[in-house]
Amino acid sequence: MDKTLIRNLIVVLGSTTSVQALVTMISLTVSVMAPTLARELNVSVGTIGLYASMSYIGAMIGSLLSGGFVLRYGAIRISQGIMITCSLGLLLCINGHWIWFLISAFICGLGYGPATPASSQLLSRHLPTRYLSLGFSIKQTGVPLGGILAGLIVPWLLIRNSWQDSMLVIAASVIMASLVLQLCRKQFDIQLEPKANLFRGNFFSSLRLVLSHPQLKLIAVATFFFSATQQCYIYFLVTFLESNIGWDNQKAGIALAILGASAVLGRVIWGAVADATGRSQLLIMVLAFAMATVTLLTGLITPEWSSISIFILCGVFGATGAAWNGIYLAEITRHVATEDVSRATGGGLFVTFFGVVVAPPIFGLIINLTNSFETAYIALGSATMLIGLLLLKNQRKLGVNT
Repeated sequence: MDKTLIRNLIVVLGSTTSVQALVTMISLTVSVMAPTLARELNVSVGTIGLYASMSYIGAMIGSLLSGGFVLRYGAIRISQGIMITCSLGLLLCINGHWIWFLISAFICGLGYGPATPASSQLLSRHLPTRYLSLGFSIKQTGVPLGGILAGLIVPWLLIRNSWQDSMLVIAASVIMASLVLQLCRKQFDIQLEPKANLFRGNFFSSLRLVLSHPQLKLIAVATFFFSATQQCYIYFLVTFLESNIGWDNQKAGIALAILGASAVLGRVIWGAVADATGRSQLLIMVLAFAMATVTLLTGLITPEWSSISIFILCGVFGATGAAWNGIYLAEITRHVATEDVSRATGGGLFVTFFGVVVAPPIFGLIINLTNSFETAYIALGSATMLIGLLLLKNQRKLGVNT
């Protein structure tokens, strides 16, 4: 690979990872602020689930519609647009009424949804085939990096500012970052299709690309459960550690940051293993069992647990339960034509995001009805264990030596 190709690959990976990190930080800002918002707005912490659900309804729609927009305007331009959309969406929360939080969640989700389809289209043109899982996993480290940023920056801002001013600082910073992407737009937004259809046919064709493919159908359904587990764990972690374990916001934020840091490492390692072994679907099954086990153990945490033990458990979850995403995206890219990558990714993520729409409200409802995080975590872990067993059955059906 010559120097120009290497340089372009570094720029592509750097820009797509940064965009993913920043929009993820915005999507997690409200969840990290949840205990503060619950006190000041007089709402239940279980309401976080409604915010997450509304956000991913927007993300589902955004992911399905993204294919035509990426083809017409280019991945870099769409990335700029989603950063600005997410930032403006967050600013709606400043009004202070919970209805505006739900509207904000939808708009932020609408912006968040196209982030991965746009980056997938760009990466599919620059990544060597033999490094697809690793490359996509590196890009997907933007999600846990966003969690690290949210876990460290948001509590720090809340110490010095009101929650409204903290949101303003975050939104303004991301808008400024979107302008930097203009420096590389001419180089990478190429082979555009000015007449690409933006709406008609994008919904159902995107879903069909994934759900009609025998190698992708089951794994797409599995990611419904994976995303449900991952996002419930992340969205409720700070609140759980504060309300049940008695930690302060800053210490709970560190736990979220540890989860994010381990997810960064885990995604890179598992992506490299997937490329080296060619056993992507087997690895996804192993990760399913791992995330289920850790989730079940989390339901057993009590205030008597040492801080180190809880930090370790969060780290193990990050390295397993939040490490499957890049392998999944690479699998989609391997099985469709290059020009269909953004649409197929959008269809796959529609199923994935649906798990986040359904699970957090149910998780929050279980907490409110039982007054128990333990019950919620056990229910979540059990569902994930079930999908792991289905993946194991499929592996045996395919004759894979597991």
